[in-house]
Amino acid sequence: MLRHKIERKLREAQFLRDARAVLRTPPLRAAGDGLVLFSMIGTRVLLPYLVAVKSLHAQLRRGRVVILDDGTLTDADKVVLAEHLDNPRIIPIASVDTGPCPVGGTWERLLTILDLRRDHYVIQLDSDTVTLGPVDEIADAIAAGRSFTLRGGWDADLLPLAEVSERARAAAGPGRVHVQSAIEQAMAAMAIPGRPDLRYARGCSGFAGFAPGSDGRALAEAFSAEAERLIGAAKWSEWGSEQVTSNFVIANEVDALLLPYDRYLNYWDEPVGAAVPFVHFVGTHRYTRGAYAQAARQVIGALSR
Repeated sequence: MLRHKIERKLREAQFLRDARAVLRTPPLRAAGDGLVLFSMIGTRVLLPYLVAVKSLHAQLRRGRVVILDDGTLTDADKVVLAEHLDNPRIIPIASVDTGPCPVGGTWERLLTILDLRRDHYVIQLDSDTVTLGPVDEIADAIAAGRSFTLRGGWDADLLPLAEVSERARAAAGPGRVHVQSAIEQAMAAMAIPGRPDLRYARGCSGFAGFAPGSDGRALAEAFSAEAERLIGAAKWSEWGSEQVTSNFVIANEVDALLLPYDRYLNYWDEPVGAAVPFVHFVGTHRYTRGAYAQAARQVIGALSR
């Protein structure tokens, strides 16, 4: 166990050394074209975030950047962000009112997105993602006004709530229940006035697109209230409830798109094929085999040309 921790720290250090080269790449140029590339970040992820957002922007060639500061960005960080991202708007997390929804656990991120989408197409992008090639599905979704999400796995699908509950109960094991499993098991009992035929998809909020819409926070707040009623406030306030809500909101959009998992994937220590344009390097295997560092070097090289 100690050996694995040491190896992870060494690989992380190597990644950060490689990622520092992003500071020598040309700045992106923002466009007021209705697209917002949005992330919640802090000082610890400044370098990987620049890799993430500049590699996506390089493929889309459009949009402007908006950042939610988790409270740790320094003045020096903001100078770097201004230089590389064409003076992005930076929103302090303390300014976000979560209303009846939980506080923390990235809820401020989701609710800010739902506010921004009233006038923009908003892409939520985690700092541990890398865009390796053309993302035609994303460009098409933006053009068509379709919301999208990264799948949580190969078997993720848009399902009615009763089927979600049935599958979640069948998959549940002994021991402590994660908030995602807890609410999925209870979804069959969920009712939101004026919203029949509700659906859900087990997606990943690390990469999601929210098409312009006037509903704002309404559906997220109604879902949160029902979830709290069904599993209790303490459970619903645990880390992971925001991702469930993001999944739910997108699943109930008109013509929602679940991105093809053979092209848009979470990294689980498996080979990344040449045809894969987007990878989310989730925490479990983020630095395994140096794949994250290799991906960063690849896109930094492309940005430098």
